[in-house]
Amino acid sequence: MCGIGGFFGREGGSGEVARAMLAALAARGPDASHAAAFATDLKPLGDGSEGPHALLHARLAIIDPRPEADQPMASDDGQVWLCYNGEVYGWGEDARELAAERPFRTRSDTEFILRGYEEWGIEGLLPRLRGMFAFALLDRRRGKLFLVRDRVGKKPLLWWAEGRQLAFASTLRGLLPALPATARRLSPGGLDAYLAHRYIPAPLSLVEGVRRLPNGHLLEWSLDGSPPVVRRWWSPADEPNGDGDWQATLDEAIRLRCVADRPVGLFLSGGIDSTVLACRLAALGQPLETFTAAFPGSPLDEAPAAAALSRRLGLPHRTVDVPVSIRDDFPAIVAALDEPFADPSAIPLWYLARETTRHVKVVLGGDGGDELLAGYKRYRAHLRSRFRRGLRLPRGRVSPALLPFGVAKLREELAMSWEEAYSLRFSGLSPMQRAFLQPGRTLPVTWWRMPAREPSALAELLAIDMDNYLPEYILRKGDLMTMGHGLELRAPLLDQRFVAAIRALPPEVRFTEPRKLLLAGVLPDAVAVDCFSGKKKGFNPPLAHWLESDLGERHAGLGARLAAASDGQLDGAAVDALLAAYCGGQAKLAENVLQLLLLDESLAQLRTLGLQ
Repeated sequence: MCGIGGFFGREGGSGEVARAMLAALAARGPDASHAAAFATDLKPLGDGSEGPHALLHARLAIIDPRPEADQPMASDDGQVWLCYNGEVYGWGEDARELAAERPFRTRSDTEFILRGYEEWGIEGLLPRLRGMFAFALLDRRRGKLFLVRDRVGKKPLLWWAEGRQLAFASTLRGLLPALPATARRLSPGGLDAYLAHRYIPAPLSLVEGVRRLPNGHLLEWSLDGSPPVVRRWWSPADEPNGDGDWQATLDEAIRLRCVADRPVGLFLSGGIDSTVLACRLAALGQPLETFTAAFPGSPLDEAPAAAALSRRLGLPHRTVDVPVSIRDDFPAIVAALDEPFADPSAIPLWYLARETTRHVKVVLGGDGGDELLAGYKRYRAHLRSRFRRGLRLPRGRVSPALLPFGVAKLREELAMSWEEAYSLRFSGLSPMQRAFLQPGRTLPVTWWRMPAREPSALAELLAIDMDNYLPEYILRKGDLMTMGHGLELRAPLLDQRFVAAIRALPPEVRFTEPRKLLLAGVLPDAVAVDCFSGKKKGFNPPLAHWLESDLGERHAGLGARLAAASDGQLDGAAVDALLAAYCGGQAKLAENVLQLLLLDESLAQLRTLGLQ
């Protein structure tokens, strides 16, 4: 796991830009930091040289931590260069095939990707990569650059291009120093997308012209100035189903993700997915230390149940108390989120990762189970209205004088297509609320990428989540909060072969009531009873307390600050009206208020970094 970046076609100041980008990426890669510069003709320059092109890498060393495995890494003949963030698993057999021709210099998957590209080309390489990755591969001989993002979007990658210039990085803050001042403009669409969804879905970002590479996509760019070409290289239908033994595939996925030259642990909550991982780790003889965030005194605290399960399984356990006050850490948490991102659970995850990284450098997590097995309650809720699939009412006009915060979403839902209305099941501000905060603007109902129509209504909802919510909300949050502390997060339930095996199951086996009952088959009987008889509490922090105490001092002047920071896109009086409605007793607006407070702090920070 690492932070990557680079730029091509820069005129002047390249050394200063490279240093600023690496500084912004440093938390992601605390173990080593390197830059490779290239002349106009792509000839590599010596250490410390400056050139118009550069590849940058900040390394978190997990496999083969020797300097020989540092990046950017070049092929033996110096024609191919790689900057890579992620982990590829189970590549030993393919590596032996390559090593028969020429021995490897390292034990790293970085060298495997380089050698694999040389042997099979980009089209032959990608299907062989099992794991999570975002990488930049420069082929000097062909004058081409490839930017690639993994199948489900575990690793982030943003890019910007204009004429003969291109820049990329793992984070927006890592990319900003490479952009000309004229290209650092706030994106109105990105801002509204954040208001709509609490995060900014791909391919948007908060900066106009900066694009987020979608999961399962690659970008191909020629240094002759041809426009970049972005295309999908993978979809779930592309993956073979395997032998159908999903339980064996799951165990294999877990074993592969325990391979590391640094200590490995497990994030354990009271939920089914992480419980499955803990039970299988114990059964496989992998007694990893478990880590759980605790909210002492809260009825939503899952730490006691997680500690009890760890004792039962013989796994060492560590409880991490989330502080009562987040006032002093709030700016650092917002900085780690990179762009505006308003998931309340990101806050306890930041504290959990901060403590966990003091004990291990790799941690397994249960992300993906709900998207694979339709575990979210919102699926059932939205399916109840599937009778109107394909139908919608005309959108009515709403008076700007109407304060819509207490208005039910039903009228808005009926004015959206059934697929679009799914966004209201997990959204930030509704279309009416967004229009109130941004008067006079024409706004889309959703900024999601909508997949092709699926054969069933449930399949359609799952496909929407696989393109939007999973990669850009769940996985981005996990990546940012852990990598902000130099901690690698691995997700066995999103192993491509396990995903394919689950997708191959008959619907009546895959989708059950109670939800995810399929997983009971890999749990000890007593644990299964506890999992499926109790109600999941969720990773829920004391949001109301934080809004009223730690963040209460930020309420005054919020509307004016956001109006100024958004160049007038947000109406200050409307922002203050929403805040007043919350303080006046409309408790359901709590997450919307947090959304605006996070936006306020994030925009203030990004303005200091050069956002125009």
